[in-house]
Amino acid sequence: MAIDVLVAGRNCMDHLAVIESWPDEDQKRSLALRVVEGGGQGGTSACCIARLGGRVGYVGKLGDDPEGLFCRQRLEAFEVNTDMIDVVKEGKTPVAYVFVTRASGKRTIIYEPNTLPKLTLEDLLPAIELNPSVLLLDPEVTYLAGTLKSIAAGRIKIVYDCERWREGLEAMMAAADYFIPSAIFLEEKRLGYGGLAFEAKMTRLKKKIGGVLVVTRGGRGAYYFSENRLYHQPAPVIAVKDTTGAGDNFHAAFALALSNGADIHEAVRFGVSVASLSCREYGGRIAIPGKDEAMKVAETLRANAC
Repeated sequence: MAIDVLVAGRNCMDHLAVIESWPDEDQKRSLALRVVEGGGQGGTSACCIARLGGRVGYVGKLGDDPEGLFCRQRLEAFEVNTDMIDVVKEGKTPVAYVFVTRASGKRTIIYEPNTLPKLTLEDLLPAIELNPSVLLLDPEVTYLAGTLKSIAAGRIKIVYDCERWREGLEAMMAAADYFIPSAIFLEEKRLGYGGLAFEAKMTRLKKKIGGVLVVTRGGRGAYYFSENRLYHQPAPVIAVKDTTGAGDNFHAAFALALSNGADIHEAVRFGVSVASLSCREYGGRIAIPGKDEAMKVAETLRANAC
């Protein structure tokens, strides 16, 4: 099986609840809508790549519980190949609870930490031997940075989805060809950027990154460096219902674009288009666009030099 992008990382079950507004502590609010969907950065990214027509391999671990079966079925519904998933006997598939405020579409996530065994290099090697052109790593496999860099050896581009500070993050900063956090990461205390302006924080962070730095910024789109110049790619105007999974879908579309030979400007533009369109419905996967729709929107976007 030939693949364009290999995705490694978390898969979980999402219980999504839509509410009108947050209650005060020890108060009540009625539930407007409830949705159950597969989640996790790696799992959602794999679904997105498949929906966009990419050949995707997903490597991860699930429990042999009902939640794990559900997650696997949802991947298969998107035509993601699940042959490389390790089903752990008596393992517990993690669950996340996602609360979406109807007026803003913003989400708050309370999640169960993953107690399944960590992915190892041995788990990934069979898939790497399929020669993907891009390896998309989510935060749960940050610790594999150095090892994977030596295996990739320049023939496989490494895209890293940065969420927060984790074991091995500094090694990942050096190893990733494309290091992509959200703007929230720039507030990380260990970075020590304090009250600096956004662009100044990006410039500081760039000095720590071995590859290309791209920062997603929600409804403002994304910022990135190309040939030492900072660019801003605004997002299209979309009626936002739910931002769950938008970051995962950006990383997915970006990685797929790279595998198809896109340059940094084209990859960011495509990523912003897909991430924005995926916010039109509740849950991180149902509104993921097809390739033609995403390309049509991407063609309307233009980045600005900062």
